[in-house]
Amino acid sequence: MNISKGLIIAVDFDGTIVEDSYPGIGDERIFAFETLKRLQADGHRLILWTYRQGKKLEEAVAYCKANDLEFYAVNKSFPEEDLTEDVSRKIHADLFIDDRNIGGILGWGEIYQMLTNEAPKRPKDKKKKGFFRF
Repeated sequence: MNISKGLIIAVDFDGTIVEDSYPGIGDERIFAFETLKRLQADGHRLILWTYRQGKKLEEAVAYCKANDLEFYAVNKSFPEEDLTEDVSRKIHADLFIDDRNIGGILGWGEIYQMLTNEAPKRPKDKKKKGFFRF
Protein backbone atom coordinates (compact mmCIF):
# COMPACT_ATOMS: atom_id res chain seq x y z
CA MET A 1 0.00 0.00 0.00
CA ASN A 2 1.80 3.11 -1.17
CA ILE A 3 -0.16 6.03 0.23
CA SER A 4 -0.29 9.40 -1.40
CA LYS A 5 0.62 12.63 0.33
CA GLY A 6 -1.85 14.51 2.44
CA LEU A 7 -3.96 11.73 3.92
CA ILE A 8 -5.84 12.08 7.18
CA ILE A 9 -4.74 9.36 9.59
CA ALA A 10 -6.66 8.73 12.82
CA VAL A 11 -4.51 7.27 15.59
CA ASP A 12 -5.66 5.68 18.84
CA PHE A 13 -3.75 6.42 22.06
CA ASP A 14 -4.02 3.58 24.60
CA GLY A 15 -2.50 0.37 23.26
CA THR A 16 -1.36 2.12 20.08
CA ILE A 17 0.87 5.09 20.89
CA VAL A 18 1.45 3.85 24.45
CA GLU A 19 0.99 0.47 26.09
CA ASP A 20 -2.56 0.09 27.39
CA SER A 21 -2.68 1.15 31.04
CA TYR A 22 -5.94 3.11 30.96
CA PRO A 23 -6.84 5.17 32.96
CA GLY A 24 -3.11 5.75 33.46
CA ILE A 25 -0.64 6.36 30.66
CA GLY A 26 1.46 3.37 29.72
CA ASP A 27 4.99 3.31 28.42
CA GLU A 28 5.56 4.57 24.89
CA ARG A 29 5.37 1.86 22.25
CA ILE A 30 8.73 1.64 20.55
CA PHE A 31 9.10 4.06 17.60
CA ALA A 32 5.55 5.43 18.03
CA PHE A 33 6.50 9.11 18.28
CA GLU A 34 9.28 8.88 15.71
CA THR A 35 6.93 7.26 13.20
CA LEU A 36 4.06 9.67 13.79
CA LYS A 37 6.34 12.70 13.45
CA ARG A 38 7.75 11.25 10.24
CA LEU A 39 4.23 10.76 8.86
CA GLN A 40 3.52 14.42 9.62
CA ALA A 41 6.77 15.43 7.93
CA ASP A 42 5.66 13.37 4.92
CA GLY A 43 2.60 15.64 4.65
CA HIS A 44 -0.11 13.64 6.43
CA ARG A 45 -2.58 15.06 8.96
CA LEU A 46 -2.85 13.13 12.20
CA ILE A 47 -5.95 13.02 14.35
CA LEU A 48 -5.79 11.67 17.87
CA TRP A 49 -8.87 9.42 18.04
CA THR A 50 -9.29 7.96 21.50
CA TYR A 51 -11.86 6.80 24.03
CA ARG A 52 -10.41 9.32 26.48
CA GLN A 53 -12.28 12.51 27.31
CA GLY A 54 -12.07 15.32 29.85
CA LYS A 55 -9.03 15.27 32.15
CA LYS A 56 -7.82 11.89 30.86
CA LEU A 57 -7.86 13.24 27.29
CA GLU A 58 -5.98 16.36 28.38
CA GLU A 59 -3.33 14.11 29.98
CA ALA A 60 -2.90 12.14 26.75
CA VAL A 61 -2.61 15.29 24.63
CA ALA A 62 -0.09 16.77 27.09
CA TYR A 63 1.93 13.52 27.03
CA CYS A 64 2.10 13.64 23.23
CA LYS A 65 3.00 17.34 23.27
CA ALA A 66 5.80 16.62 25.79
CA ASN A 67 7.10 14.17 23.17
CA ASP A 68 6.97 16.87 20.45
CA LEU A 69 3.84 15.53 18.78
CA GLU A 70 0.83 17.76 18.16
CA PHE A 71 -2.23 16.61 16.27
CA TYR A 72 -4.23 18.27 13.52
CA ALA A 73 -7.36 17.55 15.57
CA VAL A 74 -8.33 15.61 18.70
CA ASN A 75 -11.45 13.42 18.76
CA LYS A 76 -12.96 15.33 15.86
CA SER A 77 -12.55 15.51 12.11
CA PHE A 78 -11.07 19.01 11.98
CA PRO A 79 -9.93 21.56 14.58
CA GLU A 80 -12.85 23.95 14.03
CA GLU A 81 -15.54 21.28 14.42
CA ASP A 82 -18.09 22.31 17.05
CA LEU A 83 -18.85 19.30 19.22
CA THR A 84 -21.53 21.13 21.20
CA GLU A 85 -23.98 20.38 18.43
CA ASP A 86 -25.49 16.94 17.88
CA VAL A 87 -22.73 15.39 15.75
CA SER A 88 -21.59 11.84 15.19
CA ARG A 89 -18.51 10.63 17.06
CA LYS A 90 -17.40 8.97 13.85
CA ILE A 91 -14.69 11.04 12.24
CA HIS A 92 -13.55 11.45 8.67
CA ALA A 93 -10.17 9.81 8.08
CA ASP A 94 -8.49 7.97 5.24
CA LEU A 95 -6.76 5.49 7.56
CA PHE A 96 -7.16 4.36 11.17
CA ILE A 97 -4.30 2.99 13.27
CA ASP A 98 -5.64 1.18 16.33
CA ASP A 99 -4.63 -1.76 18.51
CA ARG A 100 -8.18 -3.10 18.21
CA ASN A 101 -7.81 -3.89 14.50
CA ILE A 102 -8.31 -7.48 13.49
CA GLY A 103 -4.92 -9.02 14.06
CA GLY A 104 -3.89 -6.35 16.57
CA ILE A 105 -1.36 -3.58 16.17
CA LEU A 106 1.81 -4.00 14.15
CA GLY A 107 5.10 -2.48 15.21
CA TRP A 108 5.48 1.21 14.31
CA GLY A 109 8.41 0.53 12.00
CA GLU A 110 6.31 -1.99 10.09
CA ILE A 111 3.37 0.42 9.97
CA TYR A 112 5.53 3.12 8.41
CA GLN A 113 7.05 0.69 5.93
CA MET A 114 3.61 -0.55 4.90
CA LEU A 115 2.32 2.98 4.39
CA THR A 116 5.31 4.04 2.33
CA ASN A 117 5.72 0.77 0.44
CA GLU A 118 9.22 0.35 1.84
CA ALA A 119 8.45 -3.00 3.47
CA PRO A 120 9.65 -6.24 2.01
CA LYS A 121 6.75 -8.20 0.61
CA ARG A 122 5.32 -10.72 3.05
CA PRO A 123 5.27 -14.25 1.68
CA LYS A 124 1.80 -15.36 0.73
CA ASP A 125 0.33 -18.63 1.87
CA LYS A 126 0.81 -21.26 -0.82
CA LYS A 127 -2.63 -22.71 -0.24
CA LYS A 128 -5.43 -20.34 0.61
CA LYS A 129 -7.96 -21.67 3.04
CA GLY A 130 -11.62 -20.78 3.14
CA PHE A 131 -13.27 -19.19 6.13
CA PHE A 132 -14.53 -22.50 7.52
CA ARG A 133 -11.68 -24.75 6.31
CA PHE A 134 -8.71 -25.57 8.49
